[in-house]
Amino acid sequence: MLDRHLRPLIDPPLNRIGHSLAARGVSANAVTLTGLGLGLLAAVVIWLGAPLLALIPLLASRLADGLDGAVARATQKTDFGGYLDIAADFLFYGAIPLAFVLADPVKNGAAGAFLLASFYFNGTSFLGYAILAEKHGHKTLVQGQKSLYYSNGILEGTETIVFFVLLCLFETFFAPLAWIFGSLCFLTAGLRIYAASRIYVN
Repeated sequence: MLDRHLRPLIDPPLNRIGHSLAARGVSANAVTLTGLGLGLLAAVVIWLGAPLLALIPLLASRLADGLDGAVARATQKTDFGGYLDIAADFLFYGAIPLAFVLADPVKNGAAGAFLLASFYFNGTSFLGYAILAEKHGHKTLVQGQKSLYYSNGILEGTETIVFFVLLCLFETFFAPLAWIFGSLCFLTAGLRIYAASRIYVN
């Protein structure tokens, strides 16, 4: 919901940094994998019981996630690069809640399982919609230049990162926050499927 409003603000500086990295021979895929590594490091730090400290690699990983597209635009976008980017994003999105569950399975287990189930369903609705859009030749630049169709929703990348930051800042509230965010994920996926039924029913 917020991504489209942030794009005009964050894309220009990201593109400048992306051009600089590309000029130094850094590839978009290397930036993607670096971002994934930082995200998984954040998950490990959370698992070890230091969620505040995890904010550093977590936010750095999201910066890298924005930069890989900028580097690709400065060099050459590839289908594999887009595929690698979305796969890395989904792994990161699953690793952070899993880390909170592993850190305290008794307190966070049920809420964490609900949250991960909502991510699974929401991710499926997102990728399925992208397949339908590609099949019918539909394009959008609302979320910026992407390798696949990004359907909007109540919860998008920006909201998810804010949610993860809140989890790290207020770890004792993981369970209620996870129940709320997971419910909104289910709602987002349901609305996306409804939208698809209105467009692609025939």
